Amino acid sequence: MKKINLGDFNRLKVVRKVDFGLYLDGYDEGDILLPTRYVPDHAKLGDELDVFVYLDQEERLVATTERPVAKVGQFGYMRVVWVNRYGAFLDWGLMKDLFCPFAEQKKKMEIDSRHIVHVHIDEESYRIVASAKVERYLSTEHATYAHNDAVDLLVWQRTDMGYKVIIDNTFQGLVYDNQIFRPIRIGEQLRGYVDQVRPDGKIDVMLQPSGRQQTLDFADALTDYLIAHDGQCPYGDKTDPETIKQVFGVSKKTFKRAVSDLYRRRIITIGEEGIKMV
Repeated sequence: MKKINLGDFNRLKVVRKVDFGLYLDGYDEGDILLPTRYVPDHAKLGDELDVFVYLDQEERLVATTERPVAKVGQFGYMRVVWVNRYGAFLDWGLMKDLFCPFAEQKKKMEIDSRHIVHVHIDEESYRIVASAKVERYLSTEHATYAHNDAVDLLVWQRTDMGYKVIIDNTFQGLVYDNQIFRPIRIGEQLRGYVDQVRPDGKIDVMLQPSGRQQTLDFADALTDYLIAHDGQCPYGDKTDPETIKQVFGVSKKTFKRAVSDLYRRRIITIGEEGIKMV
């Protein structure tokens, strides 16, 4: 018998239609309501729908086609919408807010403050809850990434050296200030590249691939820029590095390498007024 994955997406069959929505086959959990506001157009009996299953205000299983900021087992950046004497409630993109008990807060949460939290099921109450004690849920295993491996990042904390990030929803990493060529912010999700996994297991992360791959990636981005700007770019060898960094989010060195690469491939010409697409 299949089981419902609480706090996750499930593919469930429509078994009944009522005035206030559709009932879906919840296996041994019984039928689960998908309220009318979430019912896709033309859904009918026998259809299988991809729905997120969580608990409503009465602690009953309910389905939705909305997507939460994070599902069970994931980290997310969420805003506090109200607080009571038991804890804080976070907006995670669904009708019912996500509860974060005081015991799971690193500092007292206040309305409109934002926090990186981990979403999980409380073993005692079977409720979906959040914890701001992020370190507890990060893997302590030694990662097996190789240099330049692409990874998904969630920006977590600012430090004196750069930004702590959560890598692939599993590991902690650090992006050093000298690897940052554009503004980033806490809670931002972005693509990164592993620089190295240190012997102690700590992971250094880059926001751009290094070496030849970095040049090729930015050469593609510069080509897209040219196409979007009628084949012309006013920036060139004499442009100061800070302007290159602000416009393209890369170092002057990477910019010059990409320009040289495009020139060798006869995609651009280089002149006093910048570069032009052939």
